[in-house]
Amino acid sequence: MKKYRCIVCDYVYDPVKGDPDNGIKPGTEFKDLPDDWLCPLCGVGKDQFVPLDEKSEETNKEIDMFCYQCSQTAKGTGCTVKGVCGKEPTVARLQDNLLFAIKGISAYLYHARELGYTDPEVDAFIEKGFYTTLTNVNFDAMDLVKLALEAGEMNIKTMQLLKKAHIDNYGEPVPTEVPTGTKKGHGIIVTGHSLKALEELLKQTEGKGINIYTHSETMPAHGYPGLHKYPHLVGQLGKAWFDQKETFSKYPVAILATSNCVLLPKDEYKDRLFTSGVAQVPDVIHIEDYDFTPVIEKALSLPELPEEPGKIVLTTGFGASTILSLKDKIKELVKAGKIKRFFLVGGCDSPLPMAKYYREFVEKLPEDTIVLTLACGKYRFNDLQLGDIEGIPRLIDLGQCNDAIVGIDIVAALSELFGLEINDLPLTFILSWMEQKAAAILWSLLYLNIKDMYLGPIIPGWANDDIVNYLVENYGITPIGDPEEDIKKIMG
Repeated sequence: MKKYRCIVCDYVYDPVKGDPDNGIKPGTEFKDLPDDWLCPLCGVGKDQFVPLDEKSEETNKEIDMFCYQCSQTAKGTGCTVKGVCGKEPTVARLQDNLLFAIKGISAYLYHARELGYTDPEVDAFIEKGFYTTLTNVNFDAMDLVKLALEAGEMNIKTMQLLKKAHIDNYGEPVPTEVPTGTKKGHGIIVTGHSLKALEELLKQTEGKGINIYTHSETMPAHGYPGLHKYPHLVGQLGKAWFDQKETFSKYPVAILATSNCVLLPKDEYKDRLFTSGVAQVPDVIHIEDYDFTPVIEKALSLPELPEEPGKIVLTTGFGASTILSLKDKIKELVKAGKIKRFFLVGGCDSPLPMAKYYREFVEKLPEDTIVLTLACGKYRFNDLQLGDIEGIPRLIDLGQCNDAIVGIDIVAALSELFGLEINDLPLTFILSWMEQKAAAILWSLLYLNIKDMYLGPIIPGWANDDIVNYLVENYGITPIGDPEEDIKKIMG
């Protein structure tokens, strides 16, 4: 029985094993897989698989490390077993992890700096962290773990700085309903994390007959009074970042990408796409200094959208002050046994089929539980109507990954409210990760010594057995499994 390899992510389909998690029984030949079967790791179709011969199977074996940062590199291509310098694989992976965490910090720091806010302590750590990963600097695995935890601390400081920048400029978020359909008129969709870019666009489009729609990471903007005041900020189109090609093809409007999470565009909307800030795409106009004249001109040249109300209305803008204003009621409901547990279900979303876990998990939760959510992971389930517990919504959207600090603030407040350590609270973290900012947030939670978190949809690639064992033994991190079984285990 012949194996097939995914040319995108190197997943190997073995017909002997099948793909039981996705309904494919052991013994199913590749040619007999359903036409709509997708790679369990990266979500591409069968057309992206090639037969795996003995030679390619040998080269597809997992490597312990890959480092090619100096001239000592093995065979001039890369050290894959152990560094010529003596670096062990776990050290190499921990260096990679530190770089990922620093990249995440840099993303938040960039948006704070856009609004004029900086922190020299964070800047100094970034310098130290980068320097630490150079050749022949640090061979100490445990010291690199300490640096990762310090990165978590610096990430908290950075997120606090960004939160202050947003509130100082746009006000404290308030719960706000967000329509999901279209309004009659010309339109611009804004995707990304930069509220500064969105604000400048809103200013420049006032009175021009152009409706502004948020996409994915930009949705929390509706909860900020300083942005919600613009009547032409009319709603949200699309869900998580990876639906761009479908969403942007569907609506004939101009598109502005303001930060990471922009995808290479399809030809059918490439001439309508513009980038700003750090985001850039080949052969797409890049906007400098927030002068969005080209975007506005393109929007006005395109047909008007029809009036088509969406089927659902989303709610965002639950800032820390809103939640904490309900603390007495929450305490009363918990003591009365009407709220049994809180779940923070959030993080990145990804196109991996395993990510369906998060919707199933939330759907199956008992009705006496509360779900706090944030970042793109919420798009897996934020259309669910979970109702409330005596006025306390069962599904509370805290914002985007930029707003992760709100979740941390609320957890700290609950700890104080009930007089319990964080790990003794009736609270469980169910996390999803996709990229570097999620790594930074994970280390922030580890820095706070939060334990028994569930993590998925897959184990991070930088975490070898040594790192996984350390996280399990010291923090009780558990890979997600079956939603129903995980709930039973958590609820006891």
